[in-house]
Amino acid sequence: MTSPVGDPTSGASEGTYGLPGGLDIADPALAESVREGMARVEALLHNSVHSDFDFVTRASLHLVDAGGKRFRPLFTLLAAHFGKPDSEDVIKSAAIVELVHLATLYHDDVMDEATMRRGASSANARWDNSVAILAGDFLFARASQLVADLGADAVRLMARTFEALVTGQMRETVGIEGGEDNVEHYLEVISEKTGSLIATAGRFGASFAGVEGKRMHALERIGQLLGTAFQISDDIIDIASPSAESGKTPGTDLREGVPTLPMLYALTGDNVDPRLREMLSGPLSGADEIEEALRRLRDSDGLLRARRKLDEYAEDARSQLDSLPDCPARDSLSALVDYVVARTY
Repeated sequence: MTSPVGDPTSGASEGTYGLPGGLDIADPALAESVREGMARVEALLHNSVHSDFDFVTRASLHLVDAGGKRFRPLFTLLAAHFGKPDSEDVIKSAAIVELVHLATLYHDDVMDEATMRRGASSANARWDNSVAILAGDFLFARASQLVADLGADAVRLMARTFEALVTGQMRETVGIEGGEDNVEHYLEVISEKTGSLIATAGRFGASFAGVEGKRMHALERIGQLLGTAFQISDDIIDIASPSAESGKTPGTDLREGVPTLPMLYALTGDNVDPRLREMLSGPLSGADEIEEALRRLRDSDGLLRARRKLDEYAEDARSQLDSLPDCPARDSLSALVDYVVARTY
């Protein structure tokens, strides 16, 4: 069953559970186990955000009910299938990583002055910035309560993940300092902002299913790589794919003045298009300007170099998969790695 690439929740069809973009789990037993696990995660998410103050509940449910890919808890459950996946702690840890992710979205929308999120008004647009910030803080608090039940090691891991998320956002906000390479800076930002939480999802799923040692570290590393690779693939799609194919409006990053990997690569090298350099110096608003910038980016070597970098992350993830036992969960993760690359063409 396919669904558009982007924010809407991927659907489930008979005998499968859709991963982002409609990628399905082929093994019926694994699909059923993941479907049941995700239902338990969803119930825990809703129970966790209820407050004695009704408005807090409504504000917190705003993004919980908006859906989304739920990739982080899904990855947690897949990682758990390399061990004993039925532990209640696996479900709890899957809910924790999604609560943290949702909390960051509330804060991101405030920082970006966004008006829409997942096809609906963002919390800051529906209410105001203060409500959105506090709703995000509430979700962080509830995630912290849940992680405290998982023991001191889980608390320490989540604290390090919080640190990475904040550092990545700060690194992006402050920008490049000194003689830092702009591409390396960008890759570090997305590794911290996106990769770190998915890495934690993999480690949580593995550890609470009894997976230890090299296998647990491999799943953590795969999460880090997949998170970073997904962002790079989104960067490519925003430039390369017509909206009819990708389900997204191309040039969103250009409108917002957000430098992405293909743009950064297009602005480095020996034959930089001076007009493109001028256009990428800030946000673009006019439709003609955006179309011209997209055309110039597509004609540059920025997309090719970004795809090569995406391939590097995919190959690294595949090498980590080789250290895991041959099973349906590994097949699903392998298909996901292939999908991250294929979705950009």
